[in-house]
Amino acid sequence: MSIGGSDAATHHEIQSLRDLSPYQWKSGIAAWLGWLFDGLDMHLYVLVAAPFVAELIGVTDTRNEVVGWYSSWIQAAFLVGWALGGGCFGRVGDLIGRSRTLCLTILTYALFTGLAFFVQTWWQLLIVRFLAALGIGGEWAVGASLLSETWPRRWRPWIAAVLQSGVNIGVLLASCATFLLAAQSPRVVFLVGVLPALLVFWVRREVPETEEWQAAKRQATDASPGIADLFRGEVRRTAVLTILVCSVSLTAHWAFIFWYQQHLRNLPDVINMSPARKNELASVANFLVMAASIFGNFLAAKLALVIGYRRSIALLCLAYALAMVATYIVPRSHNALLVLLPIMGACGGVFALFTMYLPPLFPVLLRTTGAGFCYNIGRIAAAAGTVVFGLFSKVGDYRIALLCAGLLFLPATLLALWLPDLEVDTVSISSGGIAIVD
Repeated sequence: MSIGGSDAATHHEIQSLRDLSPYQWKSGIAAWLGWLFDGLDMHLYVLVAAPFVAELIGVTDTRNEVVGWYSSWIQAAFLVGWALGGGCFGRVGDLIGRSRTLCLTILTYALFTGLAFFVQTWWQLLIVRFLAALGIGGEWAVGASLLSETWPRRWRPWIAAVLQSGVNIGVLLASCATFLLAAQSPRVVFLVGVLPALLVFWVRREVPETEEWQAAKRQATDASPGIADLFRGEVRRTAVLTILVCSVSLTAHWAFIFWYQQHLRNLPDVINMSPARKNELASVANFLVMAASIFGNFLAAKLALVIGYRRSIALLCLAYALAMVATYIVPRSHNALLVLLPIMGACGGVFALFTMYLPPLFPVLLRTTGAGFCYNIGRIAAAAGTVVFGLFSKVGDYRIALLCAGLLFLPATLLALWLPDLEVDTVSISSGGIAIVD
């Protein structure tokens, strides 16, 4: 069976990077840079959430329960925006093409990340983070589909690792920005988030629409499929399972990504450090997690080649659960956490697999809609989890919240085993609806 309805006939003839066409190189660079700036703009807030929110509400103690309350709601709004952006821009990507939609998503998250510099209240920050997230969520689906349609199928696990590493490097750049600007007001770091807008000029000039999308658009005789088509015919089971796995795993992952920083800043051996020293420590911790994540991306790719996507996803979710329990089951010093945090970073490689695994599960004209909606809708659950885990934490101590979040990876492990294998399950749009393709 073929995967995702079609692959360019020349894909199987490509043996090395030297065989790639300029068109494929440009598509790959555009998607990778889009993801890199995704990671940059996505993580700036996480790194400065506590001090920035404290500044906006006029308090000096980041342990103040109001700081945790407002910062969690802002992060929840960001995750909801990410989910909606994945679905909305995914739909746009199927309607007007990958390249044009990629430009729209980058402009969206660059503009609204930069506007965070000017906010004066916590609710203004919530609004601009929500709007920035629309572009970040949309870019994920568009970038993944762009590469799945232009690069060789057999390279997909490695492509996924490279793409996800773009996000990790973007997060590292965010850490560098906060480290270098540690003595400045937290709002200054958001000006760095405007830089991705410069990428749009190159993408629009150099990256054409994919041949696969153009061919599918020309051959389409019926109206383009929409989100409702994800819950019809053969696609429905895949869509529902994907939503469930992504919802549970992303809730746990984002609870870790957001609250481990806040937990670290409020440890007894950290709380009395100067604000600049805390920012530096948070940046170092983030660097360790992201560096380990890059390793985890390629580990996940190797696992996928050996045991397949769904088994690899299940195994890494299990490892993530065990790592979080081992780390947060007892109180630890910041030095101990700096040793253990990279383990969770490496387990985060599981999310690299979704990059190339999801798009081919859906028909070409439902591809960015399907991948964007099913993956990103899980962020709504993650948004709720971010708030809930924050509310039920002891003020300034998020260890129990992180421990409980880690346990969510256990049902994700079981659900992942029910996901389809790409080698045997694929779908396409026919004149009669959605059908299996041989």
